[in-house]
Amino acid sequence: MAATSPAARPESDRIRPLDAMRAMRGLLRNPDDTALVFEIIEALSGRARTKVFDRFCRSESGQRLLAARPDLLARLTDRNALLALPPGTLGRTYGEFMSREQISADGLVEASEDWLRNDIPAERRWFADRLRDTHDLWHVVTGYGRDLIGEASLLAFTFAQTRNPGIGFIVAVAYFKARGINSPARRLLRDGYRRGRRAAWLPGVEWEALLDQPLARVREQLGVGDPPAYEPVRSEGAPALA
Repeated sequence: MAATSPAARPESDRIRPLDAMRAMRGLLRNPDDTALVFEIIEALSGRARTKVFDRFCRSESGQRLLAARPDLLARLTDRNALLALPPGTLGRTYGEFMSREQISADGLVEASEDWLRNDIPAERRWFADRLRDTHDLWHVVTGYGRDLIGEASLLAFTFAQTRNPGIGFIVAVAYFKARGINSPARRLLRDGYRRGRRAAWLPGVEWEALLDQPLARVREQLGVGDPPAYEPVRSEGAPALA
């Protein structure tokens, strides 16, 4: 995966539309450059991340998680432990998903290194890291693949959950590029947004307690609905499935 380094790490919530447009042009050329996704989100987030964190702090689950600050990344990178869980559980399905896609949770860590801010309190940085690390768990729970349509649909779901303008910008461009109001891709994007509005608030979920639970039960508990049926469209640079 290619990485794009910034000239200087941003130090405020200032909106930077020109930086976002430049990064979007790069992302359209190379949809597999995950670092550009983080750059766009960083450039346009403004105070959206503060609002999400404040909501997290007000929730009972958020308060429990902040008190304990569990290391979810350690759980998600222990592939052997995940694959040892019973078939059909969230953790086992996640491990199989990551193996099939030939990726690891560490990949998002590397892609985000230059763009996750360091000028924020430790608890906010922990929360930002946790949101990043749960991205592929959201893939598994929602049923969206890592193909181009699946990623855009998950971002539409995520935008409904977080109202982050950077994520919304990426979704809007994907929607425009899909063409045709009745195109399958556009229908899936609209459905992803509606699913995100209906579902439980995933940023506050205590995922550690759900990894050994049946995935079907987790989906029901979180109200995400059934996984959508669609034809995946993979980018030219995407790795072959294992």
